[in-house]
Amino acid sequence: MKKITLIFLFLSITTAHSQIRDFSEKGNGLINLERHQFTINLLGPGIRYELGLFKNVSASTSFTPAFARYQEGYALGFAWHTRIRYYHNFQERLDVNKNTVGNSANYFGPARSIFWEPVQFTDNISDGNSNYAFAFYGGVYGVQRTNRKGFNFNGEIGYGYFRGDGLDNGHGFMVNLNFGWVATKRKSTKPTFD
Repeated sequence: MKKITLIFLFLSITTAHSQIRDFSEKGNGLINLERHQFTINLLGPGIRYELGLFKNVSASTSFTPAFARYQEGYALGFAWHTRIRYYHNFQERLDVNKNTVGNSANYFGPARSIFWEPVQFTDNISDGNSNYAFAFYGGVYGVQRTNRKGFNFNGEIGYGYFRGDGLDNGHGFMVNLNFGWVATKRKSTKPTFD
């Protein structure tokens, strides 16, 4: 529990520092964020929708493959993910002429992911129990890049609390990697893939 408290304290301090630095960006509203972004996952079918809420803040939901590991064991398969993303380096990327189209930046924020036994590829959690589920509640750090043709890479790692249904609770980490195509129109700025 102390580790989780330290992680949330770190995220709070980092958010406060980023918000202070954020005042240096000019303008109002969604400067760099896409207002709506719908992505179709190409490796391991799945989908993601991201909604730009405020300057540098979005909410996303997706159904894509992920890997989770905690005291009970591991699971690799599909999960339903919900995120609040705070993109912290749009301005730095723009300053060095890097792409920000399709929310191409790094982010962190609170996360929730739910795993169900029927949609797992492999696991060592079940111990014969074919009707389990567990949820991840924690923080994630991620990287998202979209090129001019709409191909998108999103990778994130997180640490947090796992709450089991038919399993014991615990803490551990989760990894989520996706490669897909953005089906919605993107803002037109310098389109490069880096």
